[in-house]
Amino acid sequence: MSAEFIEFLLWFPAIVVALTLHEFAHAVVADALGDPTPRALGRVTLNPLSHLDAVGTILLVLVHFGWGRPVPVDTRFLRNPRRDLVLIAAAGPAINLATAVVVGLCLRVLAPTLLVTSMGTFLFLSMQALVLLSLLLAFFNLIPLPPLDGSKVLGNLLPEPLGSRYRNSSWLMWGLLAVILFSSLTGTYLITGLIFPPARLLYGLLVGLPLGG
Repeated sequence: MSAEFIEFLLWFPAIVVALTLHEFAHAVVADALGDPTPRALGRVTLNPLSHLDAVGTILLVLVHFGWGRPVPVDTRFLRNPRRDLVLIAAAGPAINLATAVVVGLCLRVLAPTLLVTSMGTFLFLSMQALVLLSLLLAFFNLIPLPPLDGSKVLGNLLPEPLGSRYRNSSWLMWGLLAVILFSSLTGTYLITGLIFPPARLLYGLLVGLPLGG
């Protein structure tokens, strides 16, 4: 069994779980705040097929950058659109952080038991991948640049009309995409260099072990 295939077996389930929970959280919070759109489109579910984007998932596996299917939100149904959009946007990173905390603390408790067998080690590494990926996904989405969740939070906290101009700034969005593309093509990984240090620090605090066990 090749090293690449083993890596795929470790990381692909983590990708599916982290992206599914992220989009599910957006849908649940929007539904709870009065918007029937996500439920009508079948997004208030933990079925990964409802949340994964084929291209985004493949790219995440291949180049470590990807996306899920965004959850549509109709602000006409929200009682307090600016506040509610902040809550909806924050829900995705929040559930990823919560996942990392729960699974990470489980690893802290279970590590002595899991790491004594090959199957247990594989399970440990799979859970480790979920913790790290959840943290990376959370911190990445908290970057306050469109179209990431952080921009929706910041854009709805800023006073109008500044908030509106910020939320609808196409040059910020294209700038982010350009940085990601440049980083991937050159191997500089500028975005990873921004989000990996806090993710690694929090991983160590939760699990109590360095990456890799």
